Amino acid sequence: MKLYLTIILFSISFLTLAQPNCNYFLHVGDSLKYEACKETENATGHYQFSKEFQIVMDNALAIDSTYSYAYRSKSVAYLKSGDFLEWKRLIDLAVKYDPIGNLGYRASCRHQFFKDYGGAIVDIEELSRMTHEDIGHSANGVYHLEVVRALCYRGLGNNDKAIEIIENQLATDDYLVGIYDYIHLGVLYLEAGDLEKAKSNFEKQLEYNDLAENHFYLAKALKAQGKMNEASIELENTIALYKKGYVMHDGYVYAEDKIYWSMIEQEKETLD
Repeated sequence: MKLYLTIILFSISFLTLAQPNCNYFLHVGDSLKYEACKETENATGHYQFSKEFQIVMDNALAIDSTYSYAYRSKSVAYLKSGDFLEWKRLIDLAVKYDPIGNLGYRASCRHQFFKDYGGAIVDIEELSRMTHEDIGHSANGVYHLEVVRALCYRGLGNNDKAIEIIENQLATDDYLVGIYDYIHLGVLYLEAGDLEKAKSNFEKQLEYNDLAENHFYLAKALKAQGKMNEASIELENTIALYKKGYVMHDGYVYAEDKIYWSMIEQEKETLD
């Protein structure tokens, strides 16, 4: 059931830019944003890269220059096309006019696309200070923002802090474990030399989302303990899952801790 719910969470990540309910703005007495919101409905059916889509969003901003949804919607095409300067200008405006709604998105993009670890940490910690609600998930839905924060600390070389954050998040009541959480935590312990905790997390990963990476790193932990036969078995499990396509995936960048065939071959040579 946990894996099923996690897959649902992953799937709905594509709805992060869903059209707001315009009637909300009428409810709170903001008729200007209501009109801007209604204008953005005219973008339905137009691709984000199209002139028509961008014109609709510009029209909405002409109605209300503080309408953050339009800035964020415009920014997506620039992010996907590699015009990162224009993306940054637009997403910064979205954050300016709706920080709670956009800080998490900007943070996860900073981590995923730019490896701007320090900037992502600042955004996530600022969001945490601004709301008492759950701060939510990354733009692609794969990670809770606390796990993103942990991966950023790892990127800055502070693995102890990264472990602490992920452990705390996993211990949070009603937390829905992410599809890669235990792999990352296991690799962090593996890098720290705590082989038993590394193995424990790789074994937990089996319950949620069994992937080639999980068996690959488990094989490395077993090899470090001198258990060569067990390590060889796990490497064979790695190969079987890899060939079936059961691997970590990110549609835009190289996923952290993702393995490649060359890595498997190199590991196999050390066990033969």
